[in-house]
Amino acid sequence: MANMCPYGRFTHAVVRGIPETFGKAVGDDCGERGETSVDLAKAQRQFGCLTGALRQKVGLQLIEIPADPELPESWRIDDVAVIQGDTALITRPFKQQRRSEVEAVRKVVSELNLTVVEMGDSGGATLEGCDVLFTGKEFFVGISSHTNHRGAEVLADTFKDFAVSTVPVCGGARLRNICSMGGPETIIISNSEGAKKTLRMMEQLTDHHYEVLTVPEESAADCIYIKGPSKLDFLLHRPAEECSSESISAFQKLQDYTLLPTACSEASKLGGSLSSLCLLINRKLTYF
Repeated sequence: MANMCPYGRFTHAVVRGIPETFGKAVGDDCGERGETSVDLAKAQRQFGCLTGALRQKVGLQLIEIPADPELPESWRIDDVAVIQGDTALITRPFKQQRRSEVEAVRKVVSELNLTVVEMGDSGGATLEGCDVLFTGKEFFVGISSHTNHRGAEVLADTFKDFAVSTVPVCGGARLRNICSMGGPETIIISNSEGAKKTLRMMEQLTDHHYEVLTVPEESAADCIYIKGPSKLDFLLHRPAEECSSESISAFQKLQDYTLLPTACSEASKLGGSLSSLCLLINRKLTYF
Protein backbone atom coordinates (compact mmCIF):
# COMPACT_ATOMS: atom_id res chain seq x y z
CA MET A 1 0.00 0.00 0.00
CA ALA A 2 1.20 3.53 -0.70
CA ASN A 3 1.77 5.71 2.32
CA MET A 4 -1.14 8.16 2.17
CA CYS A 5 0.27 10.59 4.70
CA PRO A 6 -0.20 14.17 3.44
CA TYR A 7 2.61 15.34 1.18
CA GLY A 8 5.48 17.01 2.98
CA ARG A 9 4.69 15.51 6.40
CA PHE A 10 8.05 14.66 8.03
CA THR A 11 9.30 13.88 11.51
CA HIS A 12 13.05 13.34 10.98
CA ALA A 13 15.86 14.92 9.01
CA VAL A 14 19.13 13.08 8.37
CA VAL A 15 22.17 15.19 7.53
CA ARG A 16 25.90 14.63 7.18
CA GLY A 17 28.51 17.10 8.34
CA ILE A 18 30.72 19.23 6.09
CA PRO A 19 34.19 17.61 5.99
CA GLU A 20 37.54 19.38 6.02
CA THR A 21 37.96 18.13 2.45
CA PHE A 22 34.86 20.03 1.27
CA GLY A 23 35.50 21.21 -2.30
CA LYS A 24 38.39 18.84 -2.94
CA ALA A 25 38.27 16.11 -5.56
CA VAL A 26 39.48 12.58 -4.99
CA GLY A 27 40.16 9.56 -7.17
CA ASP A 28 39.11 9.72 -10.80
CA ASP A 29 37.67 13.19 -10.35
CA CYS A 30 41.03 14.84 -9.58
CA GLY A 31 42.13 15.14 -13.14
CA GLU A 32 38.94 16.66 -14.48
CA ARG A 33 37.95 19.07 -11.73
CA GLY A 34 40.72 19.43 -9.14
CA GLU A 35 39.62 21.83 -6.43
CA THR A 36 36.92 24.50 -6.41
CA SER A 37 37.44 27.67 -4.42
CA VAL A 38 35.06 27.48 -1.46
CA ASP A 39 35.00 28.91 2.06
CA LEU A 40 35.00 25.89 4.38
CA ALA A 41 34.15 27.85 7.53
CA LYS A 42 31.29 29.60 5.77
CA ALA A 43 29.97 26.31 4.42
CA GLN A 44 29.99 24.85 7.93
CA ARG A 45 28.18 27.91 9.30
CA GLN A 46 25.54 27.64 6.57
CA PHE A 47 25.14 23.95 7.33
CA GLY A 48 24.66 24.82 11.00
CA CYS A 49 21.96 27.34 10.11
CA LEU A 50 20.16 24.74 7.99
CA THR A 51 20.22 22.10 10.72
CA GLY A 52 19.15 24.69 13.28
CA ALA A 53 16.16 25.66 11.15
CA LEU A 54 15.12 22.04 10.66
CA ARG A 55 15.39 21.23 14.36
CA GLN A 56 14.40 24.41 16.16
CA LYS A 57 12.01 26.16 13.76
CA VAL A 58 10.39 23.29 11.88
CA GLY A 59 10.56 20.91 14.84
CA LEU A 60 12.07 17.84 13.19
CA GLN A 61 14.17 15.27 15.01
CA LEU A 62 17.67 15.70 13.61
CA ILE A 63 20.08 12.84 13.00
CA GLU A 64 23.57 14.00 12.07
CA ILE A 65 26.07 11.57 10.57
CA PRO A 66 29.62 12.74 11.33
CA ALA A 67 31.63 14.28 8.52
CA ASP A 68 34.14 11.97 6.83
CA PRO A 69 37.20 13.60 5.25
CA GLU A 70 37.67 10.51 3.09
CA LEU A 71 34.30 11.26 1.47
CA PRO A 72 34.44 14.93 0.42
CA GLU A 73 31.00 14.87 -1.29
CA SER A 74 29.17 12.92 1.41
CA TRP A 75 27.41 16.09 2.63
CA ARG A 76 25.22 15.64 -0.48
CA ILE A 77 23.31 13.05 1.49
CA ASP A 78 20.13 13.28 -0.57
CA ASP A 79 21.91 11.65 -3.50
CA VAL A 80 22.37 8.26 -1.83
CA ALA A 81 18.79 7.37 -0.88
CA VAL A 82 15.25 7.93 -2.13
CA ILE A 83 12.76 7.60 0.72
CA GLN A 84 9.01 7.40 0.42
CA GLY A 85 6.76 6.11 3.17
CA ASP A 86 8.39 3.19 4.95
CA THR A 87 10.78 2.33 2.11
CA ALA A 88 14.31 3.57 1.48
CA LEU A 89 15.94 2.87 -1.87
CA ILE A 90 19.72 2.97 -1.46
CA THR A 91 20.96 4.39 -4.74
CA ARG A 92 24.09 3.89 -6.81
CA PRO A 93 25.84 7.24 -7.40
CA PHE A 94 27.47 7.81 -10.75
CA LYS A 95 31.00 8.31 -9.38
CA GLN A 96 32.72 5.18 -8.14
CA GLN A 97 34.37 7.10 -5.29
CA ARG A 98 30.97 8.17 -3.90
CA ARG A 99 29.45 4.70 -3.60
CA SER A 100 30.81 4.03 -0.12
CA GLU A 101 28.76 7.03 1.12
CA VAL A 102 25.73 4.76 1.24
CA GLU A 103 27.04 2.69 4.15
CA ALA A 104 26.38 5.22 6.93
CA VAL A 105 23.01 6.18 5.45
CA ARG A 106 21.98 2.53 5.16
CA LYS A 107 22.75 2.08 8.87
CA VAL A 108 20.63 5.08 9.89
CA VAL A 109 17.56 4.17 7.84
CA SER A 110 17.79 0.58 9.06
CA GLU A 111 17.82 1.82 12.65
CA LEU A 112 14.67 3.83 11.86
CA ASN A 113 13.06 0.52 10.81
CA LEU A 114 12.59 1.48 7.19
CA THR A 115 12.41 -1.26 4.58
CA VAL A 116 15.75 -1.00 2.79
CA VAL A 117 15.98 -1.80 -0.93
CA GLU A 118 19.44 -1.97 -2.50
CA MET A 119 19.91 -0.73 -6.05
CA GLY A 120 23.35 -2.28 -6.32
CA ASP A 121 24.93 -2.83 -9.71
CA SER A 122 21.66 -3.63 -11.45
CA GLY A 123 22.47 -3.66 -15.15
CA GLY A 124 24.72 -0.61 -14.81
CA ALA A 125 22.02 1.45 -13.07
CA THR A 126 22.98 4.83 -11.68
CA LEU A 127 20.61 7.08 -9.76
CA GLU A 128 21.15 10.12 -7.56
CA GLY A 129 18.43 11.62 -5.39
CA CYS A 130 18.90 15.13 -6.78
CA ASP A 131 17.51 13.82 -10.06
CA VAL A 132 14.30 12.62 -8.39
CA LEU A 133 11.24 14.81 -7.79
CA PHE A 134 8.41 13.25 -5.78
CA THR A 135 5.21 15.27 -5.98
CA GLY A 136 3.14 13.27 -3.53
CA LYS A 137 1.31 11.67 -6.45
CA GLU A 138 4.12 10.48 -8.72
CA PHE A 139 7.85 10.50 -9.35
CA PHE A 140 9.72 12.37 -12.05
CA VAL A 141 13.27 11.18 -12.70
CA GLY A 142 15.66 13.46 -14.55
CA ILE A 143 17.92 11.67 -17.00
CA SER A 144 21.24 13.42 -16.56
CA SER A 145 24.96 12.75 -16.59
CA HIS A 146 24.53 11.12 -13.15
CA THR A 147 21.22 9.23 -13.53
CA ASN A 148 20.32 6.80 -16.31
CA HIS A 149 17.18 5.03 -17.52
CA ARG A 150 18.08 1.78 -15.76
CA GLY A 151 18.27 3.67 -12.46
CA ALA A 152 14.78 5.06 -13.11
CA GLU A 153 13.52 1.53 -13.81
CA VAL A 154 14.82 0.29 -10.45
CA LEU A 155 13.08 3.20 -8.72
CA ALA A 156 9.83 2.30 -10.51
CA ASP A 157 10.19 -1.33 -9.43
CA THR A 158 10.73 -0.19 -5.83
CA PHE A 159 7.80 2.22 -5.58
CA LYS A 160 5.17 0.35 -7.57
CA ASP A 161 2.25 2.34 -6.10
CA PHE A 162 3.36 5.50 -7.92
CA ALA A 163 3.77 6.40 -11.58
CA VAL A 164 7.39 7.08 -12.54
CA SER A 165 8.17 9.25 -15.57
CA THR A 166 11.57 10.10 -16.99
CA VAL A 167 12.32 13.59 -18.30
CA PRO A 168 15.45 15.12 -19.81
CA VAL A 169 17.32 17.59 -17.63
CA CYS A 170 17.39 20.47 -20.08
CA GLY A 171 18.68 23.12 -17.69
CA GLY A 172 21.10 22.73 -14.79
CA ALA A 173 23.10 19.65 -13.91
CA ARG A 174 20.34 17.82 -11.97
CA LEU A 175 16.55 17.86 -12.06
CA ARG A 176 16.22 19.51 -8.65
CA ASN A 177 18.69 22.21 -9.61
CA ILE A 178 15.85 23.60 -11.74
CA CYS A 179 12.67 22.63 -9.85
CA SER A 180 11.25 21.53 -6.51
CA MET A 181 7.92 21.16 -4.76
CA GLY A 182 6.51 24.22 -3.03
CA GLY A 183 3.61 22.29 -1.50
CA PRO A 184 1.27 19.39 -2.27
CA GLU A 185 0.09 20.86 -5.59
CA THR A 186 2.81 23.40 -6.45
CA ILE A 187 5.97 23.06 -8.52
CA ILE A 188 8.61 25.78 -8.15
CA ILE A 189 10.68 26.04 -11.32
CA SER A 190 13.33 28.23 -12.87
CA ASN A 191 12.42 30.54 -15.73
CA SER A 192 15.31 29.32 -17.89
CA GLU A 193 14.58 27.96 -21.34
CA GLY A 194 15.89 24.55 -20.38
CA ALA A 195 13.68 24.39 -17.30
CA LYS A 196 10.65 25.41 -19.35
CA LYS A 197 11.36 22.57 -21.77
CA THR A 198 11.60 20.08 -18.91
CA LEU A 199 8.34 21.40 -17.42
CA ARG A 200 6.52 21.00 -20.72
CA MET A 201 7.63 17.38 -20.83
CA MET A 202 6.43 16.83 -17.25
CA GLU A 203 3.05 18.34 -18.09
CA GLN A 204 2.70 16.04 -21.09
CA LEU A 205 3.47 12.95 -19.01
CA THR A 206 1.34 13.59 -15.93
CA ASP A 207 -2.35 12.95 -15.33
CA HIS A 208 -2.38 15.47 -12.47
CA HIS A 209 -2.64 19.24 -12.35
CA TYR A 210 -0.01 21.30 -10.56
CA GLU A 211 0.20 24.99 -9.92
CA VAL A 212 3.50 26.43 -11.18
CA LEU A 213 5.46 29.07 -9.29
CA THR A 214 8.17 30.48 -11.56
CA VAL A 215 11.35 32.10 -10.25
CA PRO A 216 13.90 33.94 -12.39
CA GLU A 217 16.99 31.93 -11.51
CA GLU A 218 17.96 28.32 -10.91
CA SER A 219 19.47 29.13 -7.52
CA ALA A 220 15.99 29.94 -6.22
CA ALA A 221 14.24 26.94 -7.79
CA ASP A 222 15.40 24.33 -5.29
CA CYS A 223 13.43 24.72 -2.05
CA ILE A 224 12.44 22.43 0.80
CA TYR A 225 8.74 22.19 1.66
CA ILE A 226 7.83 20.61 5.00
CA LYS A 227 4.59 20.25 6.88
CA GLY A 228 6.10 20.10 10.34
CA PRO A 229 4.90 18.36 13.50
CA SER A 230 3.01 21.57 14.35
CA LYS A 231 1.06 21.07 11.06
CA LEU A 232 2.35 24.43 9.79
CA ASP A 233 3.64 24.81 6.23
CA PHE A 234 7.33 25.71 6.03
CA LEU A 235 9.39 26.62 2.99
CA LEU A 236 13.16 26.77 3.24
CA HIS A 237 14.48 28.87 0.36
CA ARG A 238 17.56 30.82 -0.66
CA PRO A 239 17.90 34.25 1.01
CA ALA A 240 17.81 37.63 -0.71
CA GLU A 241 21.63 37.68 -0.92
CA GLU A 242 21.55 34.56 -3.10
CA CYS A 243 18.58 35.20 -5.37
CA SER A 244 16.62 38.08 -6.85
CA SER A 245 13.93 40.19 -5.25
CA GLU A 246 11.54 38.72 -7.83
CA SER A 247 12.13 35.25 -6.38
CA ILE A 248 11.51 36.48 -2.84
CA SER A 249 8.28 38.10 -4.01
CA ALA A 250 7.24 34.81 -5.63
CA PHE A 251 7.75 32.91 -2.37
CA GLN A 252 5.63 35.48 -0.54
CA LYS A 253 2.69 34.51 -2.75
CA LEU A 254 2.49 31.22 -0.85
CA GLN A 255 -0.20 32.15 1.64
CA ASP A 256 -0.02 31.03 5.26
CA TYR A 257 3.51 29.66 4.84
CA THR A 258 6.36 30.23 7.26
CA LEU A 259 9.25 31.26 5.00
CA LEU A 260 12.73 30.36 6.23
CA PRO A 261 15.54 31.99 4.19
CA THR A 262 18.48 29.57 4.33
CA ALA A 263 21.89 30.27 2.79
CA CYS A 264 23.55 27.70 0.56
CA SER A 265 26.11 29.68 -1.43
CA GLU A 266 29.14 27.46 -0.75
CA ALA A 267 27.40 24.16 -1.47
CA SER A 268 25.95 25.64 -4.65
CA LYS A 269 29.47 26.35 -5.93
CA LEU A 270 29.91 22.57 -6.00
CA GLY A 271 26.56 21.90 -7.67
CA GLY A 272 24.73 21.31 -4.40
CA SER A 273 21.43 22.76 -3.25
CA LEU A 274 19.34 23.06 -0.10
CA SER A 275 17.55 19.77 -0.66
CA SER A 276 20.80 17.90 -1.34
CA LEU A 277 21.87 18.55 2.26
CA CYS A 278 19.19 16.49 4.00
CA LEU A 279 17.07 13.37 3.82
CA LEU A 280 13.53 13.84 5.13
CA ILE A 281 11.64 10.96 6.72
CA ASN A 282 8.24 10.44 8.30
CA ARG A 283 8.27 7.80 11.03
CA LYS A 284 5.05 8.59 12.89
CA LEU A 285 2.06 6.67 11.59
CA THR A 286 -0.18 9.66 12.16
CA TYR A 287 -2.47 10.81 9.37
CA PHE A 288 -4.60 13.93 9.22
